[in-house]
Amino acid sequence: MSSSYLNMVGLAFRAGKCTLGEEAIIRDIQRNRAYLILIAEDTGVNTKKKLTDKCRSYEVPFRKVDDRDTLSNAIGKSGRVAIAITEHGFAKKIMSLLDE
Repeated sequence: MSSSYLNMVGLAFRAGKCTLGEEAIIRDIQRNRAYLILIAEDTGVNTKKKLTDKCRSYEVPFRKVDDRDTLSNAIGKSGRVAIAITEHGFAKKIMSLLDE
């Protein structure tokens, strides 16, 4: 998995184009404000299922990415297991980097 996507996640976060926290992410999915959900590989089973089910029902793309520490470090916060990207351009770029 290329680490360049992490730089984009960091940029998106600093630009204020990310949502953190399970409830806030689900709210953004329901309001069609999330363009991509990044879920850490080591996310708990229930949280992962809740997020992926919500993504599927609202047709929001999601990707499973590194572990929570790697994801957290990208945005300078600790213990983050999921991040919603709320800007189309960032979401597209991060997906293209992840799908390489």
